[in-house]
Amino acid sequence: MTRTARSLLLLSACTWAGTLYAQESDSYFLGTLRIETEEAQALLGNEVVTEEDLDNRNPQTAKDVFTGESSVTAGGGAPIAQKIYVNGIEESLLSVTIDGARQNKSAFHHTGNVLLDPELLKRVEVSEGIAPADAGPGALAGSIAYETKDARDLLEEGDNFGGMSSITGGTNGTGVRASTTVFGRQGGFEYLLSGTRQKGDDYEDGSGHTVPGTEADLTDYMVKLAYTAEGGGRLAFSASQTEDTGARSAQAGPGGILFIRPDFDSVVGRTSTMVDALSRRRSYTLTYTDETPEGWLNPTLQLAYNEQEIDASGVWGINESLSGTAKNEFDIGNGTLTAGLDFFHETARGLGRGTGLFGSSGKEELTSFGIFAQARQDLSDRVSVSYGARVDTQEFKGADGSKFTDSGASVNAAVDVILTDTLTFNAGVASSWGGYELGEAALVNFGGDWTYNGTTTSRANAARVGLRYASGPWEVSGALFYTEVKDINAVLPTGGDRGAIADVTSQGFDGSVAYSGSQGFVKVNYTYADVESSGSTIASTAYYLGRPVGHIFGLEAGYDISDQWRVGGTAQIALENDDTPTTLPSYEVVNVYGTYTPRQMDNLELRLDVYNLFDKTYASRSSDGVGLANVVPINEPGRTLALTAKIKF
Repeated sequence: MTRTARSLLLLSACTWAGTLYAQESDSYFLGTLRIETEEAQALLGNEVVTEEDLDNRNPQTAKDVFTGESSVTAGGGAPIAQKIYVNGIEESLLSVTIDGARQNKSAFHHTGNVLLDPELLKRVEVSEGIAPADAGPGALAGSIAYETKDARDLLEEGDNFGGMSSITGGTNGTGVRASTTVFGRQGGFEYLLSGTRQKGDDYEDGSGHTVPGTEADLTDYMVKLAYTAEGGGRLAFSASQTEDTGARSAQAGPGGILFIRPDFDSVVGRTSTMVDALSRRRSYTLTYTDETPEGWLNPTLQLAYNEQEIDASGVWGINESLSGTAKNEFDIGNGTLTAGLDFFHETARGLGRGTGLFGSSGKEELTSFGIFAQARQDLSDRVSVSYGARVDTQEFKGADGSKFTDSGASVNAAVDVILTDTLTFNAGVASSWGGYELGEAALVNFGGDWTYNGTTTSRANAARVGLRYASGPWEVSGALFYTEVKDINAVLPTGGDRGAIADVTSQGFDGSVAYSGSQGFVKVNYTYADVESSGSTIASTAYYLGRPVGHIFGLEAGYDISDQWRVGGTAQIALENDDTPTTLPSYEVVNVYGTYTPRQMDNLELRLDVYNLFDKTYASRSSDGVGLANVVPINEPGRTLALTAKIKF
């Protein structure tokens, strides 16, 4: 029996076993599956950044979205350079979506993967290592799902039109950030229009050094339209464009041409030149859902197009992705079964602006089709499970015209068991087929034709086990985790050898202690992640793989002094990491804020943020080049004050 046939048999067995159990046993499904609660998912490594979290953190960039977290970290100066890491593994090895639309990786390794303005974010779901089958293909080390707000999320009850505006000004390069959003509905029709613009200067680190190429220069537009019929069918369309421009630090590279390196302060022994650069993401999504499903039919249909473009001066590249999903959620008595199929077709193409071998161009293509099923069930009042499988088949076409085809299966399972009134056990495992990897778009055939001997498909294995204690306002949890990704073909090949392979593993511990009261909360997160590549501690420039994390603490607190006043803050503490060839220094950074809403004008909020309160000089543990002798890594901003005014109308 072939591997694909065995995978299909396993998929069918998982689906029918859950359905048969639901038909032959007592039903315990009470409308909310316990394994899907935020508490159970958090212990499984599936963290949720809620709308309340986002309001507290007031993010200006993607990096700010995860402040106070320990398992999800970010590095980089300007948004063009920021990358997200989950337990030390780069987001390019995760399935990343925005409103369900698949996002591709960066077109150039010195820039971030997914350019994002968080102005209208509603929530973010992060799966650390164990992603369900319906999270999409390529979820090797988990998934990140960003969800933005619709008009109906913002309209007050009984209103058919509204809007909001905000303006932020501050010190240390903040400049001015302004945003305006209008939204409304008429009958079944909804609309939302939004725009954001920020312009600033290069910031200074804690020692007063001006970090070159970090000026804010961001523009974001979003349009969302939707129509909901009387029968419950809803058709929604969204279009967005986020663009980061401005002067970025560049140095000469191969062929003597300039390359922007906005992830570095400078390169030792090379003269830096400021050049105009571009990072741009465009996304278009069309989605159909049924909001009043009856019987067995509860479908979701989606078609999306996404492109990520980089102009790095000496090279240019673009990743394009056309993707689609058709799925249905079945009620199986004591839970749900989500089953369907998905596809994507992606290209990576680039252009070198040098001469000879450095004036090259090329394109790679990757096409994928998948079928999946994921069941979520309460088997009893104490045992809740989630399990699923998917089968994918892919065709990869190299820049030299060579073609490769393969198929693979992915399986996952998780269980949540109530041991006592206060103690819960939680465990999960997954084996995920990753398929092929597109190479870096901007450097396709740069310096010579790429070769594809040894091209193969990747696979990840992950496991997690933990305990959760909850009593009154207190909650304590801890989990051991292990994630390995094997046979990753070189995205950034040395000597053009795309067939070279690498492995990456992340293992360690996640823990948290939280107290929630009627007027406030305090939460302390801790993560230890030992990240290795091919058996050695991973380097701080292991692009498309990960970063050496070590021990990270994240703290967050908020307190309502009254209905008008609120104070809070976040902190990150990184302990010294001596697992690397050069010891990575420790650091502590604290951010605080206060908000005021006038009693007689409750549609207005004034907010003061003080970032890096103690003016520390440090480079984030997730920054590129930390601990290397040939580069100067980017330090984070020194003490920065920002005043924001938000008004709703």
